Amino acid sequence: MLIMRAKVAFQGVHGAYSEDAILQYFGPDVETVPCAEFRDLFHAVDRGLASMGVLPVENSIEGSVTVANDLLLESDLSVVGEVLVWVRHCLIGHPDAELTDVQKVYSHPQALGQCRNYLSKHPKWEKIPAFDTAGSVRMIKERGMRDEAAIASRRAAEFYGMKVIKEDIQNSAQNYTRFFVLDKNPLHNLTGDKTSLAFTTKNVPGALHKCIGAFSDHGVNITKLESRPRRERMWEYVFYVDIDGHISEPQVKEALIDLMRKASFVKIFGSYVRAKLPEDNEATV
Repeated sequence: MLIMRAKVAFQGVHGAYSEDAILQYFGPDVETVPCAEFRDLFHAVDRGLASMGVLPVENSIEGSVTVANDLLLESDLSVVGEVLVWVRHCLIGHPDAELTDVQKVYSHPQALGQCRNYLSKHPKWEKIPAFDTAGSVRMIKERGMRDEAAIASRRAAEFYGMKVIKEDIQNSAQNYTRFFVLDKNPLHNLTGDKTSLAFTTKNVPGALHKCIGAFSDHGVNITKLESRPRRERMWEYVFYVDIDGHISEPQVKEALIDLMRKASFVKIFGSYVRAKLPEDNEATV
Protein backbone atom coordinates (compact mmCIF):
# COMPACT_ATOMS: atom_id res chain seq x y z
CA MET A 1 0.00 0.00 0.00
CA LEU A 2 1.30 3.45 -0.96
CA ILE A 3 1.34 5.79 2.05
CA MET A 4 1.18 9.48 1.17
CA ARG A 5 3.45 11.85 3.07
CA ALA A 6 1.71 14.58 5.02
CA LYS A 7 1.78 17.97 3.30
CA VAL A 8 1.96 20.78 5.84
CA ALA A 9 1.72 24.47 4.96
CA PHE A 10 3.63 27.27 6.65
CA GLN A 11 4.20 30.99 6.12
CA GLY A 12 7.65 31.85 4.85
CA VAL A 13 10.33 30.15 2.79
CA HIS A 14 12.37 27.00 3.38
CA GLY A 15 14.54 27.38 6.47
CA ALA A 16 11.94 29.38 8.42
CA TYR A 17 11.26 28.71 12.09
CA SER A 18 7.74 27.67 11.08
CA GLU A 19 9.30 24.88 9.03
CA ASP A 20 11.33 23.92 12.11
CA ALA A 21 8.03 23.61 13.97
CA ILE A 22 6.68 21.27 11.29
CA LEU A 23 9.74 19.02 11.44
CA GLN A 24 9.64 19.00 15.23
CA TYR A 25 5.95 18.03 15.34
CA PHE A 26 5.65 15.68 12.34
CA GLY A 27 9.20 14.37 12.02
CA PRO A 28 11.44 14.38 8.92
CA ASP A 29 9.09 12.36 6.69
CA VAL A 30 6.85 15.30 5.82
CA GLU A 31 6.43 17.58 2.82
CA THR A 32 6.48 21.26 3.71
CA VAL A 33 4.49 23.78 1.65
CA PRO A 34 5.82 27.38 1.77
CA CYS A 35 3.21 30.17 1.63
CA ALA A 36 3.86 33.86 1.05
CA GLU A 37 1.35 35.18 3.62
CA PHE A 38 -0.50 33.84 6.64
CA ARG A 39 -3.75 34.05 4.70
CA ASP A 40 -2.23 31.85 1.98
CA LEU A 41 -1.49 29.22 4.63
CA PHE A 42 -5.16 29.13 5.65
CA HIS A 43 -6.24 28.94 1.99
CA ALA A 44 -3.82 26.07 1.30
CA VAL A 45 -5.31 23.95 4.09
CA ASP A 46 -8.90 24.98 3.38
CA ARG A 47 -8.59 24.12 -0.34
CA GLY A 48 -6.77 20.83 0.18
CA LEU A 49 -3.42 22.02 -1.20
CA ALA A 50 -1.99 20.94 2.15
CA SER A 51 -3.39 18.46 4.64
CA MET A 52 -2.49 20.62 7.65
CA GLY A 53 -0.88 23.93 8.54
CA VAL A 54 1.43 25.26 11.23
CA LEU A 55 0.86 28.83 12.43
CA PRO A 56 2.95 30.96 14.85
CA VAL A 57 0.65 32.54 17.43
CA GLU A 58 2.86 33.79 20.25
CA ASN A 59 6.47 34.49 21.19
CA SER A 60 7.69 34.40 24.77
CA ILE A 61 9.50 37.75 24.35
CA GLU A 62 7.58 39.76 21.76
CA GLY A 63 4.07 38.52 22.56
CA SER A 64 1.19 37.49 20.30
CA VAL A 65 1.26 37.35 16.52
CA THR A 66 -1.84 39.50 16.12
CA VAL A 67 -2.51 38.83 12.44
CA ALA A 68 -2.50 35.09 13.13
CA ASN A 69 -5.09 35.47 15.89
CA ASP A 70 -7.28 37.61 13.61
CA LEU A 71 -7.21 34.91 10.92
CA LEU A 72 -8.03 32.18 13.43
CA LEU A 73 -11.16 34.11 14.32
CA GLU A 74 -12.22 34.31 10.66
CA SER A 75 -11.31 30.75 9.67
CA ASP A 76 -13.13 27.42 10.01
CA LEU A 77 -9.88 25.52 10.59
CA SER A 78 -9.46 23.79 13.95
CA VAL A 79 -6.47 23.76 16.27
CA VAL A 80 -5.41 20.12 16.80
CA GLY A 81 -1.86 20.53 18.12
CA GLU A 82 0.67 22.84 19.69
CA VAL A 83 4.44 23.15 19.18
CA LEU A 84 7.07 25.13 21.08
CA VAL A 85 10.18 25.98 19.10
CA TRP A 86 13.32 27.20 20.86
CA VAL A 87 14.37 30.25 18.86
CA ARG A 88 18.14 30.59 18.51
CA HIS A 89 18.90 33.54 16.28
CA CYS A 90 22.12 33.73 14.27
CA LEU A 91 23.77 36.60 12.46
CA ILE A 92 24.21 35.19 8.95
CA GLY A 93 26.36 36.50 6.12
CA HIS A 94 28.07 35.44 2.93
CA PRO A 95 30.58 32.57 3.07
CA ASP A 96 33.55 34.94 2.84
CA ALA A 97 32.13 37.68 5.09
CA GLU A 98 33.35 38.64 8.57
CA LEU A 99 31.72 40.63 11.36
CA THR A 100 33.69 43.73 10.35
CA ASP A 101 32.09 43.62 6.88
CA VAL A 102 28.52 43.99 8.15
CA GLN A 103 26.75 47.31 7.57
CA LYS A 104 23.11 46.27 7.04
CA VAL A 105 21.07 43.63 8.87
CA TYR A 106 17.75 42.29 7.60
CA SER A 107 15.14 40.21 9.38
CA HIS A 108 11.52 39.98 10.45
CA PRO A 109 10.61 42.85 12.83
CA GLN A 110 10.01 40.41 15.70
CA ALA A 111 13.44 38.85 15.19
CA LEU A 112 15.06 42.29 15.18
CA GLY A 113 13.27 43.02 18.44
CA GLN A 114 14.34 39.71 19.94
CA CYS A 115 17.98 40.60 19.16
CA ARG A 116 17.75 44.23 20.25
CA ASN A 117 20.46 43.96 22.91
CA TYR A 118 23.05 42.53 20.52
CA LEU A 119 22.16 44.94 17.73
CA SER A 120 22.47 47.92 20.08
CA LYS A 121 26.16 47.08 20.45
CA HIS A 122 26.53 47.89 16.74
CA PRO A 123 24.84 51.30 16.39
CA LYS A 124 26.29 51.93 12.94
CA TRP A 125 24.53 48.95 11.44
CA GLU A 126 21.35 49.72 9.52
CA LYS A 127 18.55 47.47 10.82
CA ILE A 128 16.06 46.78 8.04
CA PRO A 129 12.75 44.92 8.57
CA ALA A 130 12.00 42.10 6.13
CA PHE A 131 8.98 39.86 5.61
CA ASP A 132 10.63 36.71 6.94
CA THR A 133 13.73 35.50 8.80
CA ALA A 134 14.76 32.76 6.36
CA GLY A 135 13.53 34.92 3.48
CA SER A 136 16.04 37.60 4.47
CA VAL A 137 18.84 35.02 4.21
CA ARG A 138 17.68 34.03 0.74
CA MET A 139 17.45 37.70 -0.23
CA ILE A 140 20.99 38.65 0.80
CA LYS A 141 22.32 35.59 -0.95
CA GLU A 142 20.59 36.58 -4.18
CA ARG A 143 21.79 40.19 -3.86
CA GLY A 144 25.39 39.13 -3.30
CA MET A 145 26.38 42.18 -1.21
CA ARG A 146 29.11 41.26 1.28
CA ASP A 147 28.13 44.05 3.69
CA GLU A 148 24.59 42.66 4.10
CA ALA A 149 23.66 40.16 6.81
CA ALA A 150 20.45 38.56 8.08
CA ILE A 151 19.09 37.21 11.32
CA ALA A 152 17.61 33.71 11.13
CA SER A 153 18.22 30.13 12.26
CA ARG A 154 21.33 28.03 11.72
CA ARG A 155 19.24 25.71 9.52
CA ALA A 156 18.37 28.67 7.28
CA ALA A 157 22.08 29.43 6.87
CA GLU A 158 22.79 25.82 5.99
CA PHE A 159 19.86 25.58 3.59
CA TYR A 160 21.04 28.59 1.55
CA GLY A 161 24.77 27.87 1.83
CA MET A 162 25.51 30.95 3.93
CA LYS A 163 27.79 31.50 6.95
CA VAL A 164 26.87 31.83 10.62
CA ILE A 165 28.92 34.83 11.76
CA LYS A 166 27.57 34.87 15.31
CA GLU A 167 25.25 32.38 17.03
CA ASP A 168 22.73 32.89 19.86
CA ILE A 169 22.34 36.66 19.54
CA GLN A 170 18.78 36.73 20.94
CA ASN A 171 18.11 38.81 24.08
CA SER A 172 17.12 35.80 26.16
CA ALA A 173 18.02 32.13 26.14
CA GLN A 174 14.37 31.43 27.02
CA ASN A 175 13.06 32.55 23.63
CA TYR A 176 10.25 30.32 22.41
CA THR A 177 7.68 30.66 19.68
CA ARG A 178 4.38 28.86 20.11
CA PHE A 179 2.74 27.35 17.04
CA PHE A 180 -0.73 25.95 16.41
CA VAL A 181 -1.24 22.92 14.19
CA LEU A 182 -4.33 23.51 12.02
CA ASP A 183 -6.63 20.95 10.39
CA LYS A 184 -9.77 21.34 8.30
CA ASN A 185 -11.39 18.02 9.21
CA PRO A 186 -10.13 16.98 12.65
CA LEU A 187 -11.13 13.72 14.26
CA HIS A 188 -13.85 14.15 16.87
CA ASN A 189 -12.15 11.86 19.40
CA LEU A 190 -8.88 13.79 19.59
CA THR A 191 -7.26 13.58 23.00
CA GLY A 192 -5.74 16.55 24.74
CA ASP A 193 -5.33 18.52 27.95
CA LYS A 194 -5.65 22.09 26.70
CA THR A 195 -8.31 24.10 24.86
CA SER A 196 -8.13 27.45 23.06
CA LEU A 197 -11.07 29.73 22.33
CA ALA A 198 -12.17 33.33 21.90
CA PHE A 199 -15.19 35.28 23.08
CA THR A 200 -16.70 38.76 23.14
CA THR A 201 -18.75 40.21 25.96
CA LYS A 202 -22.14 41.87 26.07
CA ASN A 203 -22.08 45.65 26.52
CA VAL A 204 -23.32 45.64 30.12
CA PRO A 205 -21.63 46.27 33.48
CA GLY A 206 -19.72 43.26 34.83
CA ALA A 207 -19.91 41.36 31.54
CA LEU A 208 -16.25 40.31 31.51
CA HIS A 209 -16.38 39.29 35.18
CA LYS A 210 -19.38 37.05 34.47
CA CYS A 211 -17.70 35.44 31.45
CA ILE A 212 -14.48 34.67 33.32
CA GLY A 213 -16.57 33.42 36.23
CA ALA A 214 -18.00 30.71 34.00
CA PHE A 215 -14.63 28.95 34.23
CA SER A 216 -13.98 29.40 37.95
CA ASP A 217 -17.54 28.34 38.78
CA HIS A 218 -16.87 24.97 37.15
CA GLY A 219 -13.32 24.49 38.40
CA VAL A 220 -11.60 25.16 35.07
CA ASN A 221 -8.22 26.89 35.14
CA ILE A 222 -7.47 29.75 32.72
CA THR A 223 -3.82 29.73 31.61
CA LYS A 224 -4.02 32.67 29.21
CA LEU A 225 -6.36 35.66 28.83
CA GLU A 226 -5.60 38.35 26.27
CA SER A 227 -7.73 41.04 24.67
CA ARG A 228 -7.45 42.44 21.17
CA PRO A 229 -9.57 44.88 19.11
CA ARG A 230 -12.02 43.11 16.83
CA ARG A 231 -11.39 43.93 13.19
CA GLU A 232 -13.99 46.15 11.49
CA ARG A 233 -15.92 46.59 14.77
CA MET A 234 -14.80 49.78 16.44
CA TRP A 235 -14.19 49.61 20.20
CA GLU A 236 -15.24 45.98 20.42
CA TYR A 237 -12.68 43.60 21.90
CA VAL A 238 -12.07 39.88 21.52
CA PHE A 239 -10.73 37.89 24.47
CA TYR A 240 -8.42 35.02 23.56
CA VAL A 241 -8.33 32.30 26.19
CA ASP A 242 -6.43 29.08 26.90
CA ILE A 243 -7.79 26.72 29.54
CA ASP A 244 -6.72 23.44 31.09
CA GLY A 245 -8.68 20.40 29.94
CA HIS A 246 -10.30 18.89 26.86
CA ILE A 247 -13.64 20.05 25.51
CA SER A 248 -15.09 16.57 26.12
CA GLU A 249 -14.40 16.70 29.88
CA PRO A 250 -17.60 17.37 31.87
CA GLN A 251 -16.34 20.41 33.78
CA VAL A 252 -14.93 22.00 30.61
CA LYS A 253 -18.12 21.29 28.70
CA GLU A 254 -20.26 22.85 31.45
CA ALA A 255 -17.98 25.90 31.66
CA LEU A 256 -18.24 26.49 27.92
CA ILE A 257 -22.02 26.11 27.96
CA ASP A 258 -22.15 28.65 30.79
CA LEU A 259 -19.85 30.99 28.85
CA MET A 260 -22.12 30.79 25.80
CA ARG A 261 -25.02 31.98 27.94
CA LYS A 262 -23.08 34.96 29.26
CA ALA A 263 -21.00 36.05 26.24
CA SER A 264 -22.17 37.70 23.04
CA PHE A 265 -19.95 35.49 20.87
CA VAL A 266 -17.88 32.34 21.50
CA LYS A 267 -15.57 30.48 19.14
CA ILE A 268 -13.75 27.31 20.19
CA PHE A 269 -10.55 26.84 18.22
CA GLY A 270 -9.91 23.31 19.45
CA SER A 271 -8.55 20.97 22.10
CA TYR A 272 -5.08 19.45 21.83
CA VAL A 273 -2.12 17.99 23.71
CA ARG A 274 -0.09 20.62 25.53
CA ALA A 275 3.34 21.12 23.95
CA LYS A 276 6.50 20.22 25.84
CA LEU A 277 9.68 22.26 25.79
CA PRO A 278 12.17 21.09 23.14
CA GLU A 279 14.48 18.41 24.54
CA ASP A 280 17.65 20.28 23.63
CA ASN A 281 16.78 23.13 25.99
CA GLU A 282 15.08 21.35 28.88
CA ALA A 283 18.21 21.37 30.98
CA THR A 284 18.53 25.17 30.83
CA VAL A 285 14.95 25.98 31.80
